Amino acid sequence: MATSIQIKKATLKERIVVDVDVWMDDPEDHDFSPRARMTEGQLHIQNAEQDDVFSTFNLEEEMQIIAERDRCIELRIKFGVHGMHGTLTHKHPLPRTGPNSKKLAESRWKTLLPLEITS
Repeated sequence: MATSIQIKKATLKERIVVDVDVWMDDPEDHDFSPRARMTEGQLHIQNAEQDDVFSTFNLEEEMQIIAERDRCIELRIKFGVHGMHGTLTHKHPLPRTGPNSKKLAESRWKTLLPLEITS
């Protein structure tokens, strides 16, 4: 299950593109089903069966018009796992930068999500 959802930014391209960070407790947890809803200019993203884990974002007027027209958003999700993607505590004395440097794998999704519009 997701422990927290944070909307990083929303941009307007061909449709509304929303970047989201989702934090999980366990790397083997695959139970994330996002839902999107717009109420009075606010975009709400939450997990399907978790009412307490959600994030809100105020949309600009132009974004609201596009959202009402398309009734969907493009959601780009970056997953993080507590304990794996946190703060690095033991830094190597000679960190490498460039094409041969190693990075921790990050899981990402990109999906079209239907938008429920409520008054």
